[in-house]
Amino acid sequence: MDSAPVRESRRDSPAADRPLIPLKILVAGGFGVGKTTFVGSLSEIPPLSTEQEMTSLSVGVDDAAAVPNKTTTTVAMDFGRITVDDQLVLYLFGTPGQQRFWFMWDELTRGAVGAVVLVDMRRLNDCFAAIDYFEDRQVPFAVAINQFPHGPAYPEDTVRDALALPVECPLIRMDAREPHSSLNTLVTLVEHALAGASR
Repeated sequence: MDSAPVRESRRDSPAADRPLIPLKILVAGGFGVGKTTFVGSLSEIPPLSTEQEMTSLSVGVDDAAAVPNKTTTTVAMDFGRITVDDQLVLYLFGTPGQQRFWFMWDELTRGAVGAVVLVDMRRLNDCFAAIDYFEDRQVPFAVAINQFPHGPAYPEDTVRDALALPVECPLIRMDAREPHSSLNTLVTLVEHALAGASR
């Protein structure tokens, strides 16, 4: 009687001999721009979220005029994970958007391969701090326009000029609610970061 074929175990497979490559990616941007939504749409594990209810103490501090239905805010970070294949795992860290939490950014940035800077075109000024931060620390980043309903749709050249983006910086239009759109944004960032590292 023929013996049943032996299934190759993961431990014995060629992929198991390759080292695991964990990549840390930041998701940054202004208050209410969609960072928590972006991480949550992609994470294969229940995302860690530090969102808290907004209280009257935030009045005059956090500008919620463009996001009137927003009732919570991130006070530390968001965290999610995506396993690309047997070798590559992406760890996503969503940064807090408010200025009073910027002291955490240095620690979150340590060891990051790059960052996605989310932009709400209704509040373009809110993303300048993140762009300046990553440029100053020479962290590769991609700018992702999170297209909110009824938000303005300016031409790419106009947005690049307004943000003073170098030509090599990727500029993507996306929807943070859609996993496929968010994943394409991450792929663009990783390709950009790897291309820069090889130069």
